[in-house]
Amino acid sequence: MSKAISALYDQYSEASDAVTDLEAIGIDRDEISIVANDAHGHHRPEGEPGDHTGLGAGAATGAAVGGAGGLLAGLGLLAIPGLGPVVAAGWLAATALGAGVGAAAGAVTGGIVDALKNAGHSDEEANFYAEGVRRGGTLVSAKVPDDRAAEAEAILRRHKAVDREARTAIYRNNGWSRFDAEAPPYGREEIDREYASYGSVTERY
Repeated sequence: MSKAISALYDQYSEASDAVTDLEAIGIDRDEISIVANDAHGHHRPEGEPGDHTGLGAGAATGAAVGGAGGLLAGLGLLAIPGLGPVVAAGWLAATALGAGVGAAAGAVTGGIVDALKNAGHSDEEANFYAEGVRRGGTLVSAKVPDDRAAEAEAILRRHKAVDREARTAIYRNNGWSRFDAEAPPYGREEIDREYASYGSVTERY
């Protein structure tokens, strides 16, 4: 049996390090996924504009991002309803979109919450992770055998994963209840204000 374990990160560099360490202990790259908010354009492929407003909801590009090995070498630029521009790779993006990252542009109905729930997360967890990406974060999720789950979870925690319960409380105190794919995605200024309100994050890339 296997289970999905996931973690949200405020800093993309910590999320990418977590992915690298998961691969290093033998977790197959096909079982790992990363979805990173890119409203600021920091992860765009060379030659792509920093402003992704030209990407329609559901559009995907075939350009690879990053240049690292393994899963991270296959990052593709997407626009997902409710999340806005993201870079993503792995099973979660493929499941949520109904096609692999880098496929030709096409309609996307959303589905990141359903994809997370189908992988074994609770409704509350799935909505939190989707909302975390919407607000500027990076999500790492891996399907691992039950006997490797504790080891994989320790890796995700070691790279400063967000405290889900504490962050959920912050969201709820500001009136949030669940992720809404129909809501407009956060823009750059909204994300900057969001992270400034946490008071501890100064660099997220």
